[in-house]
Order: sequence, then C-alpha cells, then structure tokens
Amino acid sequence: MMSKAWIPNICTSLNLVFGILAIFMMIMGGVKFGPLIDGPICILLALAADGLDGRLARYLGTANELGKEMDSLCDVVSFGTAPGVMSVLFTLSVVSMAAMKAGIPPANLQYFLYFSIAAGVIYAVCGMWRLARFNINAAVVHGYFMGLPIPAGGCIIATATMLIANLPFIPPMAVGYAAPVVVIILGLLMVSRIHYPDFKGTGERINVIALIISLLFALGVIYLCRSAFPFAVLFAIFSTYAVLGILNTIYNKIA
Repeated sequence: MMSKAWIPNICTSLNLVFGILAIFMMIMGGVKFGPLIDGPICILLALAADGLDGRLARYLGTANELGKEMDSLCDVVSFGTAPGVMSVLFTLSVVSMAAMKAGIPPANLQYFLYFSIAAGVIYAVCGMWRLARFNINAAVVHGYFMGLPIPAGGCIIATATMLIANLPFIPPMAVGYAAPVVVIILGLLMVSRIHYPDFKGTGERINVIALIISLLFALGVIYLCRSAFPFAVLFAIFSTYAVLGILNTIYNKIA
C-alpha cells in the first residue's frame, strides 16, 4: 500500500515549484512592472503550500525527518533565493525607467546594480543561515521563532514589490536607494536573536504596548497606501509581524 506521506510531500514540492516559477517569471518580465507582479504572487502561493504541508503531515501522522529536510531546502529557494532575485530585478527596473526618462546614462547606474546584487546575496545567505540554525535548535527553542522566519522575510519583499508597483507617488530613485537597505535589514533580522511569536499560545508573551504600536503601524501603512488598498493590506500584515517581533522583544526585556 502506498504511504500517505506522498500527500504532504507534494505540497512541499509545490513550495519549490512556485519558488522556481517566481524566478522564471521575474527574469522573463524584464523591466516591465506588469510581469513582475506575477513573481510575488508565486511567492505567496509558495507560502500557502509551505503552511499546508506541515499541517497535512501532522494530520495524517506522516511527519518525518525527510519531510523536514525537504521543507527547509524548498524554503531556501522560495523565500531566500527568489525574493533576493526579485529585490534586484525590481529595484533595477524602477531605477532604469526613471533614468531613461531623466536622460541619465546607463553607466551611471552601476552603483544601484552592485548595491542591489550585494543586498540580494546577503539576504539569501542570511535566509540559508536562518534555516540551518532553526533545524539544529528545533529541540531547544520552543514557543517562539529566533529571528524573523524566512517565509515572512520573503513575503515582505514580495508584497512590498506588489505595493510599490501599484503606488503612484513613490519617487523611483528613492526606491533605488532604500530597497537594498531594507533587504539587508530583513536578512539581518532573520539571523538575529529577536524573538518572534509563533501564536501557538505557549512560550513568548505578547506585550500589550508592543501589540498596540504594531497595530497602529499597520493602520498607518494601509492609510498612507490606500490608493493600492489590497496590496497595502498584504504588505501591512507581513511588515507588522516584523515590527511586532522587534518591539515585543524590547518591551519584554524592559518589563
């Protein structure tokens, strides 16, 4: 009789499939905004597959070490490599279009190219490091995630890409300067020792003040970016989680 383990393993494989598709779609999209939107959607679909495989494995009683290793390997691609590539291509597409309109020679864009590539590489490496540390600490760390989970980091980049592409008021050159910095910060958050809640009801206490400030941050993002409301909500969800972990760790140490 065929093992039921193939069911969650297919979901895990879909995680990788969507991650690879995200990379292909972004590369084929060139410098146009439209096709670049498809890449972020694939990363969000990878998140759905990533969340489903573990639940199916536990429900079917088929959780094993093979599945865990497959999950980590897929996450490196879908939430590490793909968002790293996305950050580079999207930043360069925005800056290139602005440069063409302003008559700036392509040679003057080398700074953005090198800086964006460095940021994407740093992010992907930090994601790999984060997953390796998670695997070896799985039996020790309970009730919270040590460092920003890599799916959250990847989805922040994906939803930020979707949001920026649909906002009419963000200066393109500002994106070129800020995006690589934000990508590096996300990478550092993943390998940090900041405690991120796992919302399972045990372990890390969620501070009320940190929660209120985080919710205000989310409302602020949605209000300021209301012209692209659906994308603003998606970005607010993932970015607020990143902010909540930082604030919650600080307030729990102070309290």
